[in-house]
Amino acid sequence: MLLDKVIGWFSHDIAIDLGTANTIVSIKGQGIIINEPSVVAVQNDKFGKNKVLAVGHEAKEMVGKTPGGIYAVRPMRDGVIADFDMTEKMIRYFIEKAHKRKALIRPRIIVCVPYGLTGVERKAVRESAMSAGAREVFLIEEPMAAAIGAGLKIDEPQGSLVVDIGGGTTEIGVISLGGLVVSKSLRIAGDKLDNAIVDYVRRKYSLLIGERTGEEIKIQIGAASSLDEPLAMPVKGRDQVSGLPNTIELTSEDVREAVRECLKEMSNALKDVLEQVPPDLAGDIVENGIVLTGGGALLRGLDKYLSDIVKLPVYVGEEPLLCVAKGTSIALDTIDTDAYKQNTLYE
Repeated sequence: MLLDKVIGWFSHDIAIDLGTANTIVSIKGQGIIINEPSVVAVQNDKFGKNKVLAVGHEAKEMVGKTPGGIYAVRPMRDGVIADFDMTEKMIRYFIEKAHKRKALIRPRIIVCVPYGLTGVERKAVRESAMSAGAREVFLIEEPMAAAIGAGLKIDEPQGSLVVDIGGGTTEIGVISLGGLVVSKSLRIAGDKLDNAIVDYVRRKYSLLIGERTGEEIKIQIGAASSLDEPLAMPVKGRDQVSGLPNTIELTSEDVREAVRECLKEMSNALKDVLEQVPPDLAGDIVENGIVLTGGGALLRGLDKYLSDIVKLPVYVGEEPLLCVAKGTSIALDTIDTDAYKQNTLYE
C-alpha cells in the first residue's frame, strides 16, 4: 500500500478514450497529449510469441500491406475489446509514452466505454487497463463524456440529446441533472460505413478495394445528403473480372447510395430514443436541438439528413472528433470531488 502511494505521487492521472478507430490520451493538468489509431503491428518470433513492432500511426500504415509473419491488428471492434492481449499491450504503450517511458508508473485511469457494454465487457476493459499498469480504473459512459466535451449543461434540470458516432458504435443519450435518462448504443458507425462503401464498389463496379480505401473515400467525398456540387475521386483497386489493377471514378452520390441503409438504421435508433423521452425533457430538446459528436459527425450533410427525418434542429459539436476525449479529460478532474463520491458519473 505504501509503495502504491509513493508511486502514485510520481504518476499523473490519465484519461483514455479507447476508441475502435483512435485512442486519445489526456493527462491531468496537461490536456490531450496522444491521438493515434487503435492499431498494433505484431510479428511472430521463433518461439511462437507475438512481438510488438509498432503501435498507432506507424502500425496503421502497415494495414493490408504486411508480409507473412507480420500482421496489423485492431484490438477494438464495435467498441469492445476483441483481442485482450493486444489491447493490454496498446494501453501499456500509451501509458509509457504519456509518462515518457518512466519506470514504476502506476497512474489512476478513467476509460470511456460505450453505453451498451455488458458486465463481462466492462470487466475486460478494467482488467486490460489494470494489467497494463493502472493503479485504479474508473469507467465513464460515452454519451456522458460526449455531452461534457461538447459543452452541454449536463448538471442542469433540462434535457440535452447527444449523438456520438465513433468508429465502432453510435451512442445516443438524453442527459439531465448529471445522469443518462434514456440511452441507446448501436453497433453501426464509421467502420460499418467504410465496409458498406467497400461492398458497394465491389457490387457496382466489380472492383476490390480495402477498408483503408473505403475510409479514404468516406472522408474525401462521403455525403449523407445530396450536394449542390457533387464530389468525385479516382479509386484504385483490383478488377474482379480480369484480376488486374484498375481505376474507376467514384462520386459523392455513389457514396450516399452505399451508406444509405446504415444511416437509416442510425436515424431509426434516434427516433426510438426520442419516443422514450419524458414529455418535459422532449420540450427542452425541441428548443435546444440535437448535438452530433464523433468522427461520423463530419460526414457531409449528416446534420441535414437527420434534421429532415426527426424534424428537429441538429448541430455538429465543436471539434467533434475530440468531444469524447475532452469530456473524459474533464471528468478526470472530478475523480476526487463529490461527483465521484456520489457515483453519478463513474462506476
